[in-house]
Amino acid sequence: MKLQIGIDKIGFYTPHLYVDMIELANARNIEPDKFTIGIGQEKMAVSPRTQDPVTLAANAALEILSEDDIEKIDFVIFATESGIDHSKAAAIYVHRLLGLNSNARSIEVKEACYGATAGIQMAKGHIALHPDSKVLVLGSDISRYGINTSGEVTQGAGAVAMLISANPKIMTLEAPNVYKTEDIMDFWRPIYSDSAYVDGKFSNEIYISFFQNVWEQYKEKTELELKDLDAICFHLPYTKMGFKALKTILDEGTIMDQERLLAHYETSKGYNKVVGNIYTGSLYLSLLSLLELNTSLEAGSRIGLYSYGSGAVGEFFTGILQPNYRDTLLPQQHEKLLAERKKVSVQEYEEIYQSSLPTDGSSIAYSIENDPATICLTGIENHMRQYINKNR
Repeated sequence: MKLQIGIDKIGFYTPHLYVDMIELANARNIEPDKFTIGIGQEKMAVSPRTQDPVTLAANAALEILSEDDIEKIDFVIFATESGIDHSKAAAIYVHRLLGLNSNARSIEVKEACYGATAGIQMAKGHIALHPDSKVLVLGSDISRYGINTSGEVTQGAGAVAMLISANPKIMTLEAPNVYKTEDIMDFWRPIYSDSAYVDGKFSNEIYISFFQNVWEQYKEKTELELKDLDAICFHLPYTKMGFKALKTILDEGTIMDQERLLAHYETSKGYNKVVGNIYTGSLYLSLLSLLELNTSLEAGSRIGLYSYGSGAVGEFFTGILQPNYRDTLLPQQHEKLLAERKKVSVQEYEEIYQSSLPTDGSSIAYSIENDPATICLTGIENHMRQYINKNR
């Protein structure tokens, strides 16, 4: 019997602060509907100085891992485009903060927003060779485009953590996967810049053209069609983006297919529209939203996933929901996380955005008194970031 590999557990974390999109639009003298309807965002997570990609990822993983998981994880794959070090992998910090088994590999991978998908594919290969092990895949980012820029509304912060294993409780991942790479300058962030550069219109066009390409490949290789998918989740730099891609293929299905896919798409953007763009984690935050907020998807449902990373790499693959998959999810916990966040004013958001860690080698200490997260950044000392797990 073929070994079934996939997502055994999934969780996410986002900072305790957010800015309201209507208030941001008003501050920028922009019609609010352009943000809330045209872009499809309601709130944008704001990361305080006490949170960075490492702490976001560690907090996301903390909520899903059992003692048995901690012992069996022998590979940590950290996907990010918000790396904190040119040499040391962010995964190593997370490995320590979570108290994982020392007999493990820990690496960082990068290809824009596609990185976590690459991590999942590596994890599948590892589990195929070592069926008793487990792999922790993390997608964690803080999205920055600059204050009062065209990309400002598509910022955000957060992380998704996924435990990949044999005989998974949530979703098995099917083969084949289809993918495409092309050297394109639609979005990039040079080493010397803490903000990204983006050609928004061009990036939207490439996102859609890559989707159409991998979708055609998928149909050819699998002989499956739109009717065979119960839902499709998309990488969501903003929630209207996935809809733009989906509507280009809807006419391939019946009215019933179209209604089903559109309804599930609305569900799949539930968390993203109040968190914002989290780059490597965005597709999987959409998947989590679909799984936790839907009321009709049953075991055996086939879910399509479209991953896109600017620069550019695109991939399409599918997964099958497992019996009792809802038992492993944490919808109440995530509802509480989002509900208890604190709204900051536009001015407060700008002050947080413009504050930064020292880049001249000096040390700094941060108070974590107002940060409810279990794992926080407490500052820099001797060029080293200082982290704390309040439970250890």
